[in-house]
Amino acid sequence: MSMATTARVAAGVVLALAALALQARGEDPYLFFEWKVTYGTKTLLGAPQKVILINGEFPGPRINCSSNNNIVINVFNQLDQPLLFTWNGMQHRKNSWMDGLPGTQCPIAPNTNFTYKWQPKDQIGSFFYFPSVGMQRAVGGYGAITVVSRLLIPVPFDQPPPESDHVVLAGDWYTKDHEVLARHLDAGRSIGRPDGVLINGRGGSKDQLAAAPPMFTFEAGKTYRFRVCNTGIKASLNFRIQGHDMKLVEMDGSHTVQDMYDSLDVHVGHCFSVLVDADQKPGDYYLVASTRFIHDARSASAVIRYAGSSAPPSPDVPEPPAGWAWSLNQWRSFRWNLTASAARPNPQGSYHYGQINITRTIKLMVSRGYVDGKLRYGFNGVSHRDADTPLKLAEYFNATDGVFSYNQMGDAPPAVNGPLHVVPNVITAEFRTFIEIVFENPEKSMDSFHLDGYAFFAVGMGPGKWSPELRKTYNLLDAVSRHTIQVYPRSWSAIMLTFDNAGMWNIRSNLWDRHYLGEQLYMSVMSPARSLRDEYNMPDNALRCGKVVGLPLPPSYAPAR
Repeated sequence: MSMATTARVAAGVVLALAALALQARGEDPYLFFEWKVTYGTKTLLGAPQKVILINGEFPGPRINCSSNNNIVINVFNQLDQPLLFTWNGMQHRKNSWMDGLPGTQCPIAPNTNFTYKWQPKDQIGSFFYFPSVGMQRAVGGYGAITVVSRLLIPVPFDQPPPESDHVVLAGDWYTKDHEVLARHLDAGRSIGRPDGVLINGRGGSKDQLAAAPPMFTFEAGKTYRFRVCNTGIKASLNFRIQGHDMKLVEMDGSHTVQDMYDSLDVHVGHCFSVLVDADQKPGDYYLVASTRFIHDARSASAVIRYAGSSAPPSPDVPEPPAGWAWSLNQWRSFRWNLTASAARPNPQGSYHYGQINITRTIKLMVSRGYVDGKLRYGFNGVSHRDADTPLKLAEYFNATDGVFSYNQMGDAPPAVNGPLHVVPNVITAEFRTFIEIVFENPEKSMDSFHLDGYAFFAVGMGPGKWSPELRKTYNLLDAVSRHTIQVYPRSWSAIMLTFDNAGMWNIRSNLWDRHYLGEQLYMSVMSPARSLRDEYNMPDNALRCGKVVGLPLPPSYAPAR
């Protein structure tokens, strides 16, 4: 046995013994992962291209865990660029240190490693991870996160449980390298429309599908769960399964009212779960994802095969719906399952968000303009740029001078449009206040927004500009609690939430070219108690960079009481 192998075996033994010791102290179970992140070549959309692999896989390995498990991932960066991973939809309670964005964490340098440790605390559902530095997300490195309920928590569709639990990671795809895409954006050019769509890392024509093995297999009479996520960077998708209806059961970590659909729109960064009955004549059927709301639509298909069948799929595949009015009406049909338990024993509906007084309204209007002749995006006239020192580290070490200033963006768009102000965009929220955020999209194209660290109630949505009178249209009873919300062209969407998770949290466009060009900000939520009850100290293994290198550690937060 080589020295390297011996060292790895020894490390594994140490980790296993540590996990046993921790569980003996009553901690939640630990799951350990080791990821080697490399470049590789895959033939996608008919051409070989460079992709980001994790342990040689594209998409990356699925993280399958239970609520409150401790997830420990040792990431070895074998790329030629700095690397971070963010965990889309994971709330990281008290722990924005592990959120994996340039505003919260120093990047993992090439040929080094870093260990993430986080919990899906009081969470269940379907999520995904991806690399967050630059445009790396455009060339892979993403994978599924599936969080199941603890054994004592009833699941509203688990009697009997589905035969299989499948993941569908679907998203648009560009054949250009991520560095080429970044250079286009840096030069003030558009990245254009996507070249195609991938499903679980596969694209191709129906002729190619006919020669490939099926992606999924059904047994007649059984029920299957599909967890569908839009992992792309630009386009909304419509998802459907030829000849089969779908029962929606979960969305972005919440159980939903179980309505039936023949197709579902899934927007960038968004995930849902459906149950599908294998109740059709045995044969092959297409599972299809098609782009929405863009010219020159693209699609991808995968084959579902009934066991023992040799009948090819019918060439007649239903077309996706046209226009976004249909999509808006579908969104209005989604409802929170008030009687179902989620990660805790109490029903989801025991939280009466509609009865809480709003303490503050933040209206975020998408801004677009040119700075030095180059296109930028932002909110309310401010276009975000990352600082050399992560914002969270600068805040923790009280070293914000020269790094960023708070609240350079107002709670409402400026009355007169002026030039975009390019700075690190950080605003503050008072701890445990209930805030309304309205996203307004004046563009002719779709947008999709995500809030790290939280789930929010998506209470309202409509065309045109938002005004306070539109609050009477809000759903204040059973809006789905989620982490991503779409905003249709020249339209608005409203969310509500309590900012009770201390940390530094990213609010961003999921359209990654816009994110790259500044359509994001950070929300600093600080507990006045400075207590470990509300937020963890900086982890011992936290990387340091920029202004905080060599600084003494600040005093610890006060013990929890």
